[in-house]
Amino acid sequence: MKVALALAAALAAACLSTPVSAQKSYGPGISDTEIKIGNTMPYSGPASPLGITGRVIAAYFDDVNEKGGVNGRKLNLISLDDAFSPPKTMEAARRLVEGEGVAFIFATMGTAPSSAIAKYLNGNKVPQLFLISSASKWNDPANMPWSMALPWAPNYTSEAAIDVAYARAKNPNARFAVLYQNDDAGKEYLRGVKEALGADADKAIAMASSFEVADPTVDSQVLTLANTKADVFMIYSVTPRACAQAIRKAHEVGWQPTRFLASGCANKATVMVPAGLDAGKGVLSLGSLKPFVEQPKDDPAMSAYIDFMKKRLPNADVNNVAGLYGYTVAEALVVLLKQCKDNLTRENIMAQAANLKNVPLSLLMPGITLNTTPQDFRPIKDGYMLQFDGNDWVVASELLKGT
Repeated sequence: MKVALALAAALAAACLSTPVSAQKSYGPGISDTEIKIGNTMPYSGPASPLGITGRVIAAYFDDVNEKGGVNGRKLNLISLDDAFSPPKTMEAARRLVEGEGVAFIFATMGTAPSSAIAKYLNGNKVPQLFLISSASKWNDPANMPWSMALPWAPNYTSEAAIDVAYARAKNPNARFAVLYQNDDAGKEYLRGVKEALGADADKAIAMASSFEVADPTVDSQVLTLANTKADVFMIYSVTPRACAQAIRKAHEVGWQPTRFLASGCANKATVMVPAGLDAGKGVLSLGSLKPFVEQPKDDPAMSAYIDFMKKRLPNADVNNVAGLYGYTVAEALVVLLKQCKDNLTRENIMAQAANLKNVPLSLLMPGITLNTTPQDFRPIKDGYMLQFDGNDWVVASELLKGT
């Protein structure tokens, strides 16, 4: 603990120090011409639809490299398939750090895979940057000073609290049914619901039912939850298949509660189309990224994203929000690396990640910017409620503040 606190203090001091000197300072994986970046992604397995995120990141870096790189250095991404399996993530991380000699690990997908390698990376003082998970555990600079997430939306507990508040504003006496993934992410969502309901939790939660990522369907769980006739149905999975199945099954049995979908599943291509567009009409989800618009009229940033996808990944579904997120997290890393200038030690990379100040990204919604301090590793805290209108996700609220 003392070592971790000392590092946190050092990061704080670095953030408050004078600008980086002109002298170059490099850590592993860095040279005058290259920044070597490690990544794991579920290109196979139950979460394989999310693999588009890795492909978009790679394409974004290719685009940056063709324009000269970052401060003259090309971004060399080494992305390995972990099949969303924590043991495979651990194996891949060791290969990337010890075999490939990457500067840092970037944008690992999911809470469980990212958790599997956090101790190893922190113990070896390797930055675990902008991992893809909304778990609140990643805001722990005292104990995990080398791990920082960049989620799709506020952390799971904040997201659940905002969902509950939104539902109760419409129906103060609402009863809740919760479907949750049986892992750290799903359990944190459930905890967030209970904490938001407070003393009313036992009465207000009609039932909570879990499922495993590898389960072929969640139909039986949804049927059991539907029998409660709850007013609100919380669908808290980070894998598209379970989200789509839950929406479809509830629709098939005629259960019509207010439905909230985990932010990572607010995806037309991988969730709403498989579920059935009519079945998904009216579903709500919290988000910080702009909802995809196929023909944006007054949004140059969305137009630029669409042009990028058509040029770089012409066979990909441009309406897949996992791709939109990949574009955004890649953009965030480029901003960070530019901020590091020529001081590319692992310590300074992490120090600069802990000193993001009102950083705008092209596809974040209005009023949302990246902000971190050495004591607060949460880049995004706020979001908007989105609603699926049967064809697209549309903004359904003002900016909602997280805690």
